[in-house]
Amino acid sequence: MSTKLIACHECDAMHYQESIPIGAKALCRHCGYLLYRHVPGSIDIALALYLTALILFIIANVFPFLALELGGREVHNILLSGGLAMYDMGMGELGLLIFLTSIIFPATVILGMLYLLLFVRAGVFPPMAGPVYRLVNGLMPWSLLGVFMLGTLISIVKLQDLANVIFGPAIIAFAVLIFVYTFARSRFHPAELWNLSPVKSPEIHLQEDAFCLNCHTCGYLSQDISLHKCPRCTSPIHHRKTNSIEKTWALLAAATILILPANLYPVMTVIRFGQGEPSTILGGVMKLIQANMWGLAMIVFIASIVVPIMKLLILIFLLISVQKKSKWRPRDRTQLYRITEVVGAWSMVDIYLVGILSALVSLGSMSTIEPGIGAVYFAAVVVITMFAAQSFDPRLIWDNVRIKQIE
Repeated sequence: MSTKLIACHECDAMHYQESIPIGAKALCRHCGYLLYRHVPGSIDIALALYLTALILFIIANVFPFLALELGGREVHNILLSGGLAMYDMGMGELGLLIFLTSIIFPATVILGMLYLLLFVRAGVFPPMAGPVYRLVNGLMPWSLLGVFMLGTLISIVKLQDLANVIFGPAIIAFAVLIFVYTFARSRFHPAELWNLSPVKSPEIHLQEDAFCLNCHTCGYLSQDISLHKCPRCTSPIHHRKTNSIEKTWALLAAATILILPANLYPVMTVIRFGQGEPSTILGGVMKLIQANMWGLAMIVFIASIVVPIMKLLILIFLLISVQKKSKWRPRDRTQLYRITEVVGAWSMVDIYLVGILSALVSLGSMSTIEPGIGAVYFAAVVVITMFAAQSFDPRLIWDNVRIKQIE
């Protein structure tokens, strides 16, 4: 049996790292968190995929993305156009959010991973590996390529009755990029990187109620309670996230206040031949239903209304259960927390939709789409709830549940 110990990041249960079959995954026996995979040649595969992703990313940003043709007039845009359109219309904060989450953050992740993988492929521990990997790992949840693509597809469907939509080569490259980028992330096993580090975890002697610090960046384990920074990757290291409950409550309170104007104020205004039609989120759903676009209406309704409210309710429930020291079904509560992390970012689809439509539908007196103040409030709700999910420490769920130290 292997003597190497690893700790689950979501419940702190300790496990011996064992050999598993090719293609298999090792999950925590308590909370079901993915501990590691067995992917032979993972470095070569990940490096090839990230290089491919970089090429596709360049194509997606350089070539035309979409074009709208109406009455002999054509409006072309590139991937950057949505963010620029929001800025030009006086909503620079939304333009910056779109720019960061669809271009800057994904580019940083791709370049950061290529930097790390090229060194690891050569068998050398990368300089500044800790800060680079921490940056990449932190930006991955904010790299919303799939959400942007969904916003693009909804935009195309909504524009079919207005004008002729022309696909550019960039949208094809972007669609392929999503699959390559997602597959590349799943192929990389961080242990391949940290095994090259000259700094190893000290020998752990676990006893009942033993105290052990676990670095969530590199998996470094230590029983030295005086540590505040990981010796291997320099990340802040702590037994539990500092003031996790208080920070999460504060963020949820802010999101709850903002969700009202986000749904009451219009997110965009459609102007046709000089007459405007402001539309709220729910109003947009109703118009899709009236146009018999039931599938599209359900997607927008779930992503823009159900998901934000569900996130708020789940996080409030988790906070109350932790504060009451509940022992009720900790594994199920942990999985509820994972749901908030996975689905929360998809609410951004409405912001991307507004940005894409604002950039494309600028046909002067014939038709124009302008963003509304409701989009700003809604974007704030999405961002704040994502921060709230990240500030919550799922290990608090397990603190009142006695689990075996080693599996």
